[in-house]
Amino acid sequence: MTDQIPSKTHQTQLRLDYLAKGYASFINRLKQLFFNGYAGLVYLFLYAPIILLVVYSFNESRFPTYWTGFTLQWYRVLFDDHLVGAALKNTLIVATSSTIISTIIGTMIAIGVERYRFRTKPVVDGLLIMPIIIPDIAMAIMLLVFFKLIKMNLGLYTIIIAHVAFNISFVAIIVRARMATLGTAMEEAASDLYANEWQTFWRVTFPLLIPGILGGALFAFTLSLDDFVITNFTSGPGSTTLPVRIVGMTRRNITPEINALSTLMLISAMTLVPLSLWLQRRAKMS
Repeated sequence: MTDQIPSKTHQTQLRLDYLAKGYASFINRLKQLFFNGYAGLVYLFLYAPIILLVVYSFNESRFPTYWTGFTLQWYRVLFDDHLVGAALKNTLIVATSSTIISTIIGTMIAIGVERYRFRTKPVVDGLLIMPIIIPDIAMAIMLLVFFKLIKMNLGLYTIIIAHVAFNISFVAIIVRARMATLGTAMEEAASDLYANEWQTFWRVTFPLLIPGILGGALFAFTLSLDDFVITNFTSGPGSTTLPVRIVGMTRRNITPEINALSTLMLISAMTLVPLSLWLQRRAKMS
C-alpha cells in the first residue's frame, strides 16, 4: 500500500500537468485566432474601399453603386477622353523632370552630408527633414506665396519646382542610408591604389550607390505621380495633372470612368513602390 500511494500521486500530478499544458495551449490558440482575426478586420477596413474601387471600374451601369454587369467600356471611354490624355501627358512630364532633377541634387546632398564634416551639418540635416514632416497644405501655401512674390506665372514649371522641393529630401535620405551601409573601406582602398577623388567616385562610389539612387528615383517618381495638394496650389491654366483631373471629375459626378482612371493609377503606384523597396533591400544586402 505504501508503494502505491506515491504512484497514484505521481499519476495525478502528471494528469494535472497535462491538463494545465492543454489549457495553456488552448488559451494561446484563442489569442492567436483573436489577433489574426483583428488584423484581418483592420486590413479589410483599409483595403475594402480599394477593392470596391477596382471592382466597380468594370461595372456596366453608369451609377457606381449599382452593379449591373461586367464591361470594359469605361476604360475605352477613358482612353478616348482627350482631357485625360492631356492630364496624363502633364503628369509624366512633371514626374519625369522632377525625378531627374531631385535625384541629381538629392544624391549630391547625400554624398556631401555623409562623407564630409562641416559646421552647418546639423542645419542641413534639419532642412533635409523639413519637407517630410511639414504638412502638404502648409508647404503648398508657402510655395504659392513664393511664386507670387517672385512674380512667376503658375504652370508646369512651378509644379516641377514644387515637386523637386519635396522629392529632394526623400532621395537624399534613401541614398544616404545606402552610403551609411557601404562604409569608406572601398574608397580608401581606391585611394591607396593612387586613384584621385574623381576616379574614386565614378569607378567605386557611384556603382555601389546605383541601387540606392534607383530606389530613391522610383520613390520620387511615385510621389510625384500621386501628389494632389501641392500640385493643385502650384498649377495654372493648361497644367492639370491626373490627380487634379480626378478631383475635378468627382465634383460633377462619380462615374465608373473615375474608378477606371483611379485603378490605373493604383496599379502604377503598386508597381513602382514595391520595385523601389526591392531595390533598397537589395542595396542593403549587397
